[in-house]
Amino acid sequence: MRRLVVLAVVAVLVASCKGGYSFTGGDVGNAKTLSVEAFGNRADLINPMLAQRFTTELQAVMVRQTPLSLVSREGDLQFSGAVVEYSVRSEAPAANDQVGQSRLNMSVEVIFVNTLDDSKSFTQRFSAFRNFPASTDLRSVEDALVEELVSELSDKIFNRALVQW
Repeated sequence: MRRLVVLAVVAVLVASCKGGYSFTGGDVGNAKTLSVEAFGNRADLINPMLAQRFTTELQAVMVRQTPLSLVSREGDLQFSGAVVEYSVRSEAPAANDQVGQSRLNMSVEVIFVNTLDDSKSFTQRFSAFRNFPASTDLRSVEDALVEELVSELSDKIFNRALVQW
């Protein structure tokens, strides 16, 4: 009997939550849909699959962490932008004037439009990087590093747009 009372109370509490909060803490307000336009690639160093990979991951993060439906365009919440930096540079010195670490950098410029509350809209650049041994050929680690960068950037964008961190 006690268990039924607890379940009933929980059910009433869940049903009474009409705010647009997801279980991950994102505030979607009254939004029902989201759209993520295909991101372009304006970086000097081109990875042919990077923009598509980023777009797909951003869509997946938004769908996975919100109750919103993904639509092809004109969602209540709209994401667009481009990869603006994808570069490798020498980072950490090692013995004998050699380079010990290389750094893969990735930056995306995001335009977020909240059609229901323009005060939450923004345009912002998000960046992430990963270091790898300079003695390692980028091609041998690039897929794994890109996966980490794309995931980190998608999470940063989610947090900025819907958690307002």
